[in-house]
Amino acid sequence: MWSVPDLILQTSNFVIGPGSTIGVLGGGQLGRMFAMAARRLGYRVHTLAPDHDTPTGQIADQEINAAYDDLDAVRAFASRVDVVTFEFENVSVEAVAEAERHAIVRPNGRALAVAQHRIREKIFLAECGVPVAPYAAVRDDADLESAVQMVGCPAVLKTAAFGYDGKGQIAVARADQVAAAWATLGRREAILEAFIDLDREISVIGARGVDGACAHFGPIENAHRGHILDVSIAPADVPAGTAALAIDVTRQVMEALEYIGLMCVEFFIAKNGRLLVNEVAPRPHNSGHLTFDACRTSQFEQQLRAICGLPLGSPEMFQPAAMANLLGDLWRNGEPNWAAALAHPGIKLHLYGKSAPRSGRKMGHLTALAATRDEARAQAIAARAALESKVGI
Repeated sequence: MWSVPDLILQTSNFVIGPGSTIGVLGGGQLGRMFAMAARRLGYRVHTLAPDHDTPTGQIADQEINAAYDDLDAVRAFASRVDVVTFEFENVSVEAVAEAERHAIVRPNGRALAVAQHRIREKIFLAECGVPVAPYAAVRDDADLESAVQMVGCPAVLKTAAFGYDGKGQIAVARADQVAAAWATLGRREAILEAFIDLDREISVIGARGVDGACAHFGPIENAHRGHILDVSIAPADVPAGTAALAIDVTRQVMEALEYIGLMCVEFFIAKNGRLLVNEVAPRPHNSGHLTFDACRTSQFEQQLRAICGLPLGSPEMFQPAAMANLLGDLWRNGEPNWAAALAHPGIKLHLYGKSAPRSGRKMGHLTALAATRDEARAQAIAARAALESKVGI
C-alpha cells in the first residue's frame, strides 16, 4: 500500500476525475463559485471554515465547521478528499503541512507561505528578478528608522501578514507620521513601501496545470474605492508591451513556485510606464469574477481543471466585460431594487448568500458584456446605481 507521499509522487500526472471529492479550505464567495463549477462537472465538494452556513458551505456537499489551525480537524478533512485547494490564503503553514501529509494539496504549501507574508513575498519576487516597489522590512524600532531613511515618504506601511482589501495598511505622508502609524498597526511585523505615482492597476489571472501547461485571461484593469476593488474591466487599456510583460511575469512566478492551480498577480503601472508587482494571490481573484459570464472557461473552472490534472480550458473572452462589486453599503436604506438592475439588458447578477450586509462587506457583483469595454463599464455602473432606486409599489 502506498504511503501518502509516495502516492502523491506516483500520481502527480494522474487525473482526478468527476465523481472525486475536492476539499476547499475557506468558506467565502470564491469557494462558492468554485463549488458551482465543480458541481457542474460532477465533482463533490467539502469545505472547512470556522463559520456555519458559509457561502461555500451553501453549495458544498459537506461543510466542516472548524478553525484553520485545528490540526485534528484539518487532518480528518484532508483524509476524506482527493485533493485540497484554497479560496483563502490566510491558512497557517502548519495546517497546510498537515493537509499535505494526508492528501494532494494544490497549490503547494510553499506558494501559500510566500503569498501570505509580504516580506517573504517581496524576497521571493526579488529572487525571480521581478520588479517591485522599493520597500524595507520593519520588525523593530531600528528597522523602522532605517526603513524611513531607505524608502522615504510618502509611503505606505503594511502589516506583513493578514492584510487584504486595504486592511492592515496606512498611508504616511511624512517621516514623522511613521511611528504613530506603526503603533496603530500594533507594532506588528511590517513593510514600508514607497508610494507609487500611479497611472492604473491591473491584474493577470493565470493557471498552470500538472503538466506545466499555462493559460491566462489577459490583463484586467481594476479601480478601487476605499481600498476595496470597485470595478474591473477586461481587456485592460494598456500598451501591448505592458500586457505581454505582465503575462510573462505571471508565468515566471508560477513556474518558480512549481505551481499547480490558479493564481492572480496584481500589478501597479506607474505614470512613467513602469510595471511593478503589487502582490500575489494563490487562488481565484475578485477581478476575475467577470470570467464567470464573459469567458469560455471561468477562473473557477480553470482552477478545478488545473488541480485535477485535466487539460486547461480556453480563456477566450466572448466580449469586453466589466464587473461592479456590490458592498453591504447598498443595503443601508433597505433591500436593493434587484428588478431595476436586472432591467438593464446584458446584466448578470451574482449574490453570495451572506445574510448580514455590513459596510465594506462584499455581498455580490454585477457583470456586463458589451461591444466595447467602455460600454460594459457604463452598463455595470448604471445597473448598480439602479439598485438604490425606490422599489415600485
